[in-house]
Amino acid sequence: MASNAVSNILSTVLNPMFPINMLLRMYSMCILMVDLAWVIVNAMYAIAQAAYEMVRPPPMKSLSRETAMVIGSGRGVGKQLAIQLADLGAVVLCVDLNETNNNKTVEQINQQGGEAYSFTCDVTKRENIANLAMQLSGIDYVSMLFYCCGIPSPRSLMTQPPQNIHATLDLTLTSYFYLIDQFIPDMKSRNHGHIVALTSVAGLSYIKDQMPLSVAQFAVQGLAESLMEDLRISRINGVHVTLTHIYPFIVEDSSDLRLKIPSYFGTITPEKAAASILESVRRNYPEASVPKHLLYLGHILRILPRKATVLIRDLLDTGVDFA
Repeated sequence: MASNAVSNILSTVLNPMFPINMLLRMYSMCILMVDLAWVIVNAMYAIAQAAYEMVRPPPMKSLSRETAMVIGSGRGVGKQLAIQLADLGAVVLCVDLNETNNNKTVEQINQQGGEAYSFTCDVTKRENIANLAMQLSGIDYVSMLFYCCGIPSPRSLMTQPPQNIHATLDLTLTSYFYLIDQFIPDMKSRNHGHIVALTSVAGLSYIKDQMPLSVAQFAVQGLAESLMEDLRISRINGVHVTLTHIYPFIVEDSSDLRLKIPSYFGTITPEKAAASILESVRRNYPEASVPKHLLYLGHILRILPRKATVLIRDLLDTGVDFA
């Protein structure tokens, strides 16, 4: 048996292909080591850059003469986004199903010296969005898109009956696809634009009797992240996506809601929420939250074991009945 082993080794070494195979393996190993080193160095640089930007945030870009479309501008955060965008010099296209409220928003903007236009549209229908685009024929192109529909109020999370599955998905998710399909081609062709995806806390944790909403809100995060990857792979670095998590029990008059740690949560007005969103957009952040500090909580919940996340959710009980 020893002689057989020796003969096998000799036949392998004396094989004319042996040096070539060895060189190929060494070459592959070198390439792998270089790739790993490249990833490690760039990952460390990205971490260092993120830490530095926490101390010295990147400068805010100007929104002067941008054409910003705000879907859901008739009330709440959407209304405040429209008003503050106009204050920053953007031309605002206010879109809402409630014509009366939407006209009030546009009237307020124009009275304050801004430029805004009102459009009544049910964005859950693809043909309606196509008709909306036809009404914008006199406008160069939509360079910013804010979609504020589907973000529930805190009281609706507790008092309204479970949503219709199709209606919830259409309003929260499907209409997003329609809008992106309609308006992102112009952004890509000009290599300039910004899409802002707003999601609620329902996308981070299941809310009792609100499963369709939770699923739809979670899907919006996947849509935003997929869109970021599409732009990265296509090497379109002038079009940005900002995924913003909205915590509705904070961004409302929530005095009747029970907060386990009120000093940590507190409440903020829609005006402050809109200002926080626009600050993240103007700095081209890929992800943000309102309030800002809860973004890190969301990151922690993604990496911890299931039992640990349940304990944290129970600790930071918001008064909204999580299951």
